Amino acid sequence: MSTIETNRSVAVGGVGNVVAQITSLIASWRETRMTRRELGRLSDRELDDIGLCRGDIERVARGF
Repeated sequence: MSTIETNRSVAVGGVGNVVAQITSLIASWRETRMTRRELGRLSDRELDDIGLCRGDIERVARGF
């Protein structure tokens, strides 16, 4: 993940923080989506082998 320099001025730092937060949210959303998709592709037997059921996919994908 890239870093954003925010010590130039208060205005630029504020914008930099917003951009960093948005980038972080997008990355988190993408990871959740990919996890949900990959777990959804597993059969019920495969999910059971790793101790999950279909109802657990959303919770696991969100990291709860």
